[in-house]
Amino acid sequence: MMEKDNLSSSEGFILVGFSDRPHLELVLFVVVLIFYLVTLLGNMTIILLSVLDSRLHTPMYFFLANLSFLDMCFTTGSIPQMLYNLWGSDKTISYLGCATQLYFVLALGGVECVLLAVMAYDRYAAVCKPLHYMVIMHPRLCGKLASVAWFSGFGNSLIMAPQTLMLPRCGLRRVDHFLCEMPALIGMACVDTMSLEALAFVLAIFIILAPLILILISYGYIAQAVLRIKSAAGRKKAFNTCSAHLIVVSLFYGTIIYMYLQPANTYSKDQGKFLTLLYTIVTPSVNPLIYTLRNKDVKEAMKKVLGKGGAGI
Repeated sequence: MMEKDNLSSSEGFILVGFSDRPHLELVLFVVVLIFYLVTLLGNMTIILLSVLDSRLHTPMYFFLANLSFLDMCFTTGSIPQMLYNLWGSDKTISYLGCATQLYFVLALGGVECVLLAVMAYDRYAAVCKPLHYMVIMHPRLCGKLASVAWFSGFGNSLIMAPQTLMLPRCGLRRVDHFLCEMPALIGMACVDTMSLEALAFVLAIFIILAPLILILISYGYIAQAVLRIKSAAGRKKAFNTCSAHLIVVSLFYGTIIYMYLQPANTYSKDQGKFLTLLYTIVTPSVNPLIYTLRNKDVKEAMKKVLGKGGAGI
């Protein structure tokens, strides 16, 4: 058994993906490529606007720039390999490549969970404590909160990724997925994985459920504050500043909870693949659209930057 495991480790893995539906692969290649390019363009635009326009040098846009950078890293860590496997007959990935992909998918997914909670707290401070907002969300605190998000995600992955990779697979190399994702790799194991799944569930309480509870509490207070606003215009403004974040939270958490908070033996491989597509290519690409289309400040910053560029030409 040990010899077979060493052999599979040296040869790497085969990402089955959608190879059982070859007519679907070309369509998916085009769709994934388009979404990837949109993700890069949209998130790079938000980062550049946050740097170039002084009006966006606020806590909200600091965290939004962090989210944009995170989404770019998340997609770049998984989509190029996915495109390579969708394009041709070669579905292999090296052991090191699989380990790297697993580590960063877990890490960056964890970062996003915590970062969305931090952004919810920022919206709570803006709506419920508007007169003290800039005092509460001072630059040092913003930096610390962002650091907590990044360290939490990478720390969680530093525990779970090696544990997942060290599972005996009795020579099995075929991963019934298009990514080296934890549920799919655990499902390949030829030993009892209950202890590892229990560890994953405990860590998920801190990385997924705790941030979600903080988000719900923050928006409970925000809803109370909005209802106390007397003017319709004031309520609309407060609603608009938070609705974009709620849409992002719903998209991201809906898929993550299904993927990582259920036992491996109930994991549906086909559903898992399509849900992974949702949070690896759809959510990172629509995040910039959700925030910019509903945000007057970002629209004005874009006009200002494009206007300067046009004047320079």
